[in-house]
Amino acid sequence: MTNSLLQSPSPTSPETLPAGGQDPERFDWLEVWYPVHYVEDLDKSQPTRFTLLEQDLVLWWDNNEQTWRAFADQCPHRLAPLSEGRINEDGWLECPYHGWAFSGTGKCESIPQQAPGNQAETSQRACVQSLPTTVCQGLLFVYPGKVENAAKTKVPIVEPLEENPEGWVCLNTFRDIPYDALTLMENVLDSSHIPYTHHRTVGNRANVSPVNLEVVESGKWGFKGTWAEGPRKGTLGRQDTTFIAPGLMWHDLTSKQFGRTLTVVYATPIRKGECRLFARFPFKFSSKLPGLFLKLTPRWYSHIGQNGVLEDDQIFLHYQERYLAQRGGSANVNKAFYLPTKADAFVFELHSWLKQYDAEPFPGETLAPPLTKEALLDRYHSHTKKCASCRTALKNLQRLRLGVGIATVLVWSLLPLLLLMQQQPSTITAIVLTVVVLLGAGAWFGLGKFEQRFYKGRDIPPRNLAEK
Repeated sequence: MTNSLLQSPSPTSPETLPAGGQDPERFDWLEVWYPVHYVEDLDKSQPTRFTLLEQDLVLWWDNNEQTWRAFADQCPHRLAPLSEGRINEDGWLECPYHGWAFSGTGKCESIPQQAPGNQAETSQRACVQSLPTTVCQGLLFVYPGKVENAAKTKVPIVEPLEENPEGWVCLNTFRDIPYDALTLMENVLDSSHIPYTHHRTVGNRANVSPVNLEVVESGKWGFKGTWAEGPRKGTLGRQDTTFIAPGLMWHDLTSKQFGRTLTVVYATPIRKGECRLFARFPFKFSSKLPGLFLKLTPRWYSHIGQNGVLEDDQIFLHYQERYLAQRGGSANVNKAFYLPTKADAFVFELHSWLKQYDAEPFPGETLAPPLTKEALLDRYHSHTKKCASCRTALKNLQRLRLGVGIATVLVWSLLPLLLLMQQQPSTITAIVLTVVVLLGAGAWFGLGKFEQRFYKGRDIPPRNLAEK
């Protein structure tokens, strides 16, 4: 049993340990802080399940200590998942099977079935493993490694947000992705794919130009690089990139037109072939109007658009990593990939880091068979039901659609009666009521189509649609 932690060390602290463990030649994926949830999407009244590096966890709010907890999702009694239980009246996590209850440190506080005077709950075997937790920049982080290392290991935060915290406007989203965390990192480090893959969403083929990337610093911690010309044929200025091993990267771009823009991605490994993506888009605009517009945009509405962007490359990346695995994986990347231009410098550096520090997160494991296109485009299970904003918006939309449907049916069914009640039926009244019915039916149908955007993505990505 271990206590959750609320602080991480200063980067200059003499006790600071490097992420990935102390072995200079090997990166240990357990010795890292990982984001597992935006705090605003967690429900303090009930436990939440999450899988980190193939370990099932239960996240829950300890009201007694006013902190988030992360337990192994197994009751020590009969291994029932605690995430199916509840937070009881004492503020303890209660097992759904026999009611054993655990306080925030993982200590068993109650075994309802034992005879008076017995104290089986005092045994170490009655305790649940508790993993260290901390909250930084709106994210709940969990440390799956050695407990004594957690307080000495720096949490991977977005440093520009801490260095100059004033004036940022930030859009956030997340999604469970059907490919590895390293495949995700490889993809987002590569800015050269954006004009093609994301054409007509956040890119444009007309903006394609040579991409000359340069790695300027590297080590076990990750690497930094720069693109001197920058995107959109150099019209926006230089773009700097930072990769913090094993699962954080950001592009940093400052332009006269838009101000400073960060593109931040965390890749948290769930299991082989699956990760959780946390995407953050902090903006520091040169004028106040764009920031005001973003603040007024509902979070759920921006998530719909961001899910569409993620789906632009979700299907082919799911297959790409399987093709790479068939050719020997990252260890054989020089033969599997043909990388003749500097546009692939960051991708090459990522695989070099993986090889140099023996950093394969799931050695010896194989990928599951590929998913269907329908499963790859699923939004509901990968995002909507886990997002407080989208989940609430979907419920409200369904209520609105139901109300519109009921009102339309009532007007339609009462239309003859309303006309008969008039001594001289008015043609205008009949037309108005008919228009109301038609508008109601149209609204009901339109809301239904919009509702589907919470459940699944587009079958055809915008880049493949016919040009107008």
